[in-house]
Amino acid sequence: MSVHIDITGLRPEGVAVVPSPLAELGMALHALSEPAHHPGLQGWVTGVTARLDPHLADRMCEADFLWRTTFSDLFLPCAGLPGRGTLPGGTLAEELDLVDKLSDEQFVDAALEFTCTPEYGSGGPTALSDPEVRRRTLDLAAARGPQQLRFSERLLADPPAIRAWLRQFLRDCDEAFFAEAWSRLRHQLAADARHKTDLLRHKGMAEALAAVSSAITLDEESARITVDKLGRDDGTATGDGGLLLVPTSLGWPHLMVLYRHGWQPVLHYPVGSPELAAPPNLERLALRMTALSHPVRMRMCRYLARSAYTTSELAQTHGMTAPEISRHLAVLKKAGLVTTRRRGRYVLHQLDVAVVARLGSEFLEGILR
Repeated sequence: MSVHIDITGLRPEGVAVVPSPLAELGMALHALSEPAHHPGLQGWVTGVTARLDPHLADRMCEADFLWRTTFSDLFLPCAGLPGRGTLPGGTLAEELDLVDKLSDEQFVDAALEFTCTPEYGSGGPTALSDPEVRRRTLDLAAARGPQQLRFSERLLADPPAIRAWLRQFLRDCDEAFFAEAWSRLRHQLAADARHKTDLLRHKGMAEALAAVSSAITLDEESARITVDKLGRDDGTATGDGGLLLVPTSLGWPHLMVLYRHGWQPVLHYPVGSPELAAPPNLERLALRMTALSHPVRMRMCRYLARSAYTTSELAQTHGMTAPEISRHLAVLKKAGLVTTRRRGRYVLHQLDVAVVARLGSEFLEGILR
């Protein structure tokens, strides 16, 4: 349940922290399409939606799978250019020019990322070059509905036309709402980039990555970055390229990793987020959910949430033996859900209500990360 980046041979100067206006526009489109993911942006989403031109709103729905269900790598085109060291452009126009530099196969593969998810990161044949992959892609697109099927058919038939459509659409979004937002956000993102760059130079990569997110760790001995994120234990490597860190103001709670085969690895991370000070990793989260799923432990929690009990009291209440209760308590303790304290010769157990109360938000943060 994690993504790994092999950074063997990566030099310090090969790590760059740079904001991306195109990536931020992609996050803006995602927030407008999935406002429930971003409760802190409700005011901004409501304001933009209220004044959005109906024709532009319709076009926004035409290909919303590029930013709604998943975040297309097309919003980080610099990562796909030869040399794997290109940085994002300073303006949206510059970044749209970078999209034009992607090959047709790169463009199509990234645009069909959702329907081609099983092949993501593998570097195998693409729908544009392989008839069998094309057939399977269209079958998957059809399963997602007529809208995605129509878009996929148009994309495979005429990639330049879809490039032109996307470019014009993003320019219209910039004029309608994003330019105003970017004029405010770019200062925060630039300040965060400077801060992370200073940490890289003076404290090292491990400390800089820890400042990016508590879900990112660096094993310096094995030269591997691990991102605690639900996935298929995928991975990539910097190889002879670099590592790019891109901050986003609109992206919380999404911590995204670009690990497409042949592309420069990118960590796209939220800044200024209401992230918990020390959120549990996914393994601990799964442990807690499993611990609470057992009916006996659920009944025990009903008592332990109200008061502290000894093992003997719980055994008597639930009609079970003390060893049986102890085994269930051990599971709850291992998950960090129960606290214990001694009163004389008695050991009292009680549910940590604050920890349980956070489970809902931690679960959402974990699956949306």
